[in-house]
Amino acid sequence: MKPRLAMFSFTSCEGCQLQILNLEDELLDLLNSVDIVNFREAIDEKSQDYDIAFVEGSITTQSDEKEVLDIRSKAKLVVSIGSCACIGGVNALKNTHSIDDCLKEVYSDKSYAFNTSYTRRVRDVVDVDYEIHGCPIGKKEFVDVCKKLLFGIPLKQPTHAVCTECKMDGNVCLYHKGEVCLGAITRGGCEAICPRFGESCHGCRGFLDGANVKGMVDVLKLNGKKDGEIRNIFSYFNGIKTLEEHLDEKAGY
Repeated sequence: MKPRLAMFSFTSCEGCQLQILNLEDELLDLLNSVDIVNFREAIDEKSQDYDIAFVEGSITTQSDEKEVLDIRSKAKLVVSIGSCACIGGVNALKNTHSIDDCLKEVYSDKSYAFNTSYTRRVRDVVDVDYEIHGCPIGKKEFVDVCKKLLFGIPLKQPTHAVCTECKMDGNVCLYHKGEVCLGAITRGGCEAICPRFGESCHGCRGFLDGANVKGMVDVLKLNGKKDGEIRNIFSYFNGIKTLEEHLDEKAGY
């Protein structure tokens, strides 16, 4: 029997699932090897019998927690996909404010009708077998992970920085253009797609284990950034931890 794949979505924009749909020819090849039994963006049918669960989005409500625990109990493998699921993403920005303030800011006088809590990564709630980072995930990386899962090939996270891929691509460093970039401490694997097109790396793939966070802060200060700006730069995607926690741990996700 073909392995059965299921896609699930929590608090997110579902851009990672759209990336999967954009695979087109590669997705057709994948369907020769697997059965997709749950994928809200693509099919109406839903099955609770699956082998591999891909989970997009952060966990922000009690119902989210209950559902992801149920997914973990049924799946042989659980893979988090995207920044929201893997590192909190932009959803974690609310963790520095009170929940009541966040609800009032978004829903105004209707805030009483909504229930939410602080943002958690999927692996804060359940055991996760692998994480595909990025906002959104890379199509090529998703296909590569699927192939390795199907053939039982061990999966390893990239251990080099985006900066390395940027240099290999021959890009002019954004710091030479008067801009700032977190590519020196951010996990690679995206082929430096943002700097390649002139956009700074904002750390959407999380920070490398053992990343020199203090050195990165010093570089940002040398380039004119104040403490408040540096906090904002670090928390854009990685706000699940404070800057002080990043500095204390000297480690990524």
